[in-house]
Amino acid sequence: MQDETNSMPYREDELDEETLFIVSQTFKALSDPTRLRILNLLSEHEYPVNEIAARLSLLQSTVSHQLRFLKNLRLVKYRREGTSLFYSIDDEHVVDLLRQAIGHARHH
Repeated sequence: MQDETNSMPYREDELDEETLFIVSQTFKALSDPTRLRILNLLSEHEYPVNEIAARLSLLQSTVSHQLRFLKNLRLVKYRREGTSLFYSIDDEHVVDLLRQAIGHARHH
């Protein structure tokens, strides 16, 4: 794997414990089909919880639980509008990871 900032390969001794933990938790988040569906939807547009639930045919409580998990990992963020919370992808790195994983899965 290469670091885009200097095009040098990562070395194992450069991965501190915090980085290892965050990366492993990110992959854990991406290992769940429901969370993948939510992230894929949010990669297109921001949505309130009830609309995410409706579009994905999920219970609102399920969506809220998964969004809380994703928010804690800084994979999604939200903004408040009145009484509604609108969720979106936290940054483009999340979308890049998702697209690469989908592209890899569809490659074969």
